[in-house]
Amino acid sequence: MDLSLKGMRALVCGSSQGIGKEIAIELANEGVEVLLIARNEEKLNSVLNELSKKNNQNHSYIVADFENESDLKNKIEKFTSDNKIKIDILINNSGGPPPGKITDAKISDFEKYMKMHLHCSHLLSQLFLPNMKKNRYGRIINIISISVKSPINNLGVSNTVRWAMASWAKTLSNEVAEYGVTVNNILPGFTMTERLRSLINNTAKTQKIDPEQIEENYLNIIPSKRFGDPEEIAYLATFLSSKKASYINGVNLPVDGGFLSNL
Repeated sequence: MDLSLKGMRALVCGSSQGIGKEIAIELANEGVEVLLIARNEEKLNSVLNELSKKNNQNHSYIVADFENESDLKNKIEKFTSDNKIKIDILINNSGGPPPGKITDAKISDFEKYMKMHLHCSHLLSQLFLPNMKKNRYGRIINIISISVKSPINNLGVSNTVRWAMASWAKTLSNEVAEYGVTVNNILPGFTMTERLRSLINNTAKTQKIDPEQIEENYLNIIPSKRFGDPEEIAYLATFLSSKKASYINGVNLPVDGGFLSNL
């Protein structure tokens, strides 16, 4: 299927590893010029080299920490202005809060991750929406979690922040739809990333059992009997970025191997 994405530009947040990296690779495979952004320059440079070897395109990256909103804004504005880059596709994706019970969470934990997720996603959307509206085309895709539909045990802060992101995205989708801009949320299930490994190890430590037992427990409640691959999230993100998905707007799309019991 030709997704007609060649020549478009995308900013992919959290693209130094995991789901963000795979989205960047898949978009580049479809002809999109990708602007990577994360805080680890060594990993970003590695991803950039990988993209450059596979595609004869002008990819680039920005090193930024999502805990510093003003620095993020300044770096984005300077880079896009200096390089005369207009963003057509925004992938909001940031590392989730660490595991832990909500009863143990501090107010500062909520503030930190609301800033990294909701605040920064809003900031980036505001920066790029004027051009998207002008072109009558834009895609804002948020990588959230199945916890939007069913809270996950031992992820108290994460569950809370994900719900806030989903509500923000739905509200935004209604406001920008008439301009040819869509806003959608992808809800990954148990996907084999560094974050899932951290969750497994933390849960195992809390319950004082082997991580292998935690893995088996998770697999037993997933109808597909396997964990997801980051590439599988990337395929959906790429499709949602295309004109083929122009009438899909304001929805939460689980990619979870059938884990959720609700439709």
